[in-house]
Formats: sequence, C-alpha cells, structure tokens
Amino acid sequence: MLDVTAVRKDFPILSREVNGHPLAYLDTASSAQKPGAVIDAVTRAYTEEYANVHRGLHTLSAIATERYESVRGVIARFIGASSEEEIVFTGGATEGINLVAHSWAAPRLRLGDEIILSTMEHHANIVPWHFLRERQGAVLKWVPCDAEGWLDPQAVMDAVTPRTRLIAVTHMSNVVGTLTDVAAICRGARERGVPVLVDGAQGAVHAPVDVEEIGCDFYALTGHKLYGPSASGALYIRADRAREMRPWKGGGDMIRDVTLEEVSYAAPPLRFEAGTPAIVPQIGFGAALGYLMDIGMEAIRAHETRLRDHAADRLGRLEGLRIIGGLRGRGPLFAFTLERGPAPAALALALDAAGIAVRSGSFCSRPVNRQFGIEASCRASFGLYTATSEIDRLAEVIAESCEDFRQGRTAIAGGLM
Repeated sequence: MLDVTAVRKDFPILSREVNGHPLAYLDTASSAQKPGAVIDAVTRAYTEEYANVHRGLHTLSAIATERYESVRGVIARFIGASSEEEIVFTGGATEGINLVAHSWAAPRLRLGDEIILSTMEHHANIVPWHFLRERQGAVLKWVPCDAEGWLDPQAVMDAVTPRTRLIAVTHMSNVVGTLTDVAAICRGARERGVPVLVDGAQGAVHAPVDVEEIGCDFYALTGHKLYGPSASGALYIRADRAREMRPWKGGGDMIRDVTLEEVSYAAPPLRFEAGTPAIVPQIGFGAALGYLMDIGMEAIRAHETRLRDHAADRLGRLEGLRIIGGLRGRGPLFAFTLERGPAPAALALALDAAGIAVRSGSFCSRPVNRQFGIEASCRASFGLYTATSEIDRLAEVIAESCEDFRQGRTAIAGGLM
C-alpha cells in the first residue's frame, strides 16, 4: 500500500502555506507537482552536466547526450513499447497530436475523408482535426458519451465507414473522469484497417499503460501531468506508421544530408525532432517516470481509487452539488456545479482563500461541457500525494461557501464581503 505520508515528503511545495492555511493541491489534472527526484535531476543537469546534445565530442556534450537519450528507454518501459525507436520526444501531448495531424493524416486525407472523435476530447485532440477540416475538407464525425460519461466502443465502430481514415480518442476524460476502453476500440479499428490515436495525457497518469496490449498506432504523453517538467513529453508511434510519416519541422538533427539541390531525412524518431531539443525538461521527465515506476503504477492506482471513493462519498453528501457524469469506474477527478451556491469561479476563489487549489472553467473541453448542459464547473483532481484529509477539507469549505451564499455573503480570496 502506498504510504502517502512518506510520498508527500518527496514534494517540497506541499509543505508551504497559502493564505495562512496548509496547501491542499487538488489541481493535479491540470499540472502535477514535482518530486525532489525531478527537481534534483533538473538542477544537476543545469549545474553539472549541461551542453547541447548529439555530435558534440567534449565531455559535457557526451554526458548530456547520454542522459537525454536514455529517457527514450525509460518512456518505452513506462508505456510498454517494444522499442525506444518508437518514442518521439515532444513538448507534450498537444505537440504529439499536432505531429500526427501534420505528418501522418494531412498527406492522406482527401475531400470527404473522415476522422472519428468523441465528444469528450480535450481541445488538443479537436483543434488539429478542425485544421484539416478547414484546409482539406475532412469530415469530423462525433461519437457522444452517455449520461455517465462512458464512451461505447461499439458506437465508435458503428461510426466507421469506408471513408474513415483515423479514430482519435481520449484515454481518460479530463472533465468526466471516465476511462475509455481504448483496447476494444483498437481491436475493432484494426479489423477495419483504421489507425487509432490515443490521447494519454490523463490516462497514463493514473494506471499502467501497455501500448502493445492496447494496440494503438499513436499514444501521446505529456510530462507535466506525469510529475515532470513543463515542455516535456513523448509520442509513441508504431514503427510501421512512423515509416509512413513525413517530417513536420525542418532543421538540425532531423536530416541525414543536405546539399544545395536536395535534403535526405534521418530515420525515425530523429526525423521528427528538429533543432536543439528541450534537453533538461526531458531529463526531468525521465526522472519523473523513474520515480513513478519505483512506487509502482498499480500502487498509485489503488491509492487513487481510495481517494476517488472517499471523494464520491464526501461530495455526494453535499446538498445541491452535481457531479458531472457518473461515479462508476471514473478516475480520481471530479467536476461539479452547485445548484444553490457560488458560481464555479467564485467557489474556486473561496477554496483558495482556505488554501485549497482547484480549477474552474471548461478545462479546454467545451463540447463535453455543453453535452452535459453547462458552460463551466469546478474540478478537484487528485494525485499520488493527495491525502483523504484534504478531501475532507474540500467538502467542509464547499459546505461553508454554500451557507455563505445562502446567507448573502460572498466569499473572496481575501475573506468575506
């Protein structure tokens, strides 16, 4: 069993206060805090080992290159890829999805060709496909989730036609919290000869991932949600798909040779990595994944399942609180609204006044918000360092804020007015 007290000691920021209260950081779905192992790796890279990578013959360049390139193997182990050559470094899931849209999808799409999406997608897995709709006449076909936020794999398969060129779905909704049965979708898609891209920005954080078992063609990761630095991430590309893809950025490192007349390109994954990369963020990302694997993703999932169940019980007792989607099988995040209470932004400020960090808004997922009849909500999201006592504090302050609202008092960050 995960020892949350010991884990919390690994995260220096959790010892601070906010507005005179101990920090309860319940915004992990937006961006996770960083353990000392990551902070130390980044600090060491800058203070002792920094140089540009690849082709440098001096000592520091050799060390930096080894540290940087070793992260491919760490990522491959973390997601069960068969080879580190299937791992492309990116600045995050958004960049990875855009890479697929430009390098794989765009050259293959003709007017009227289809891309299947769910209504639960983050804008990062919507806007790149709208680009192709606007520029090449692609047709976006939407498969809605049900009233509890579940995406039926059969409904996705029923949407496939001879014009379908790609299915792009989230592994876990950042609003509803439900996990998509991406393996079932991939099995059906493979039978129909349709590639699948999985947005793993949320899903890879909370449970073990094995891309070979899932059977996807592309899997996008973002480092900052996986307890690593911002501007880090990766895209898994199945080897046969990578060979089909054109480069998407031109510059150093992604070429084999350049002459005045022509250019030849490096083999994947370097083909997709132009210019000086985010060396230190990726080194930090490797440290973050090593930290997670040392704890064990099954242990993390078990801990977060307990958090989810505790939050469902505590939040479920609050009068007038509506949790978006159902409770069955969701991950450790809850978006909610109040029938007789502060609006989401006002509630987020009231919680911040009590030292509790949550997020309010649409969470860059407007289609699913509108499907559930809302424009905004509050979201509390938990991580491996979250304690049940923090969830108790969340419920207590929500109840107090609702009472303030009913009594005509408005909570703000500096107190009451």
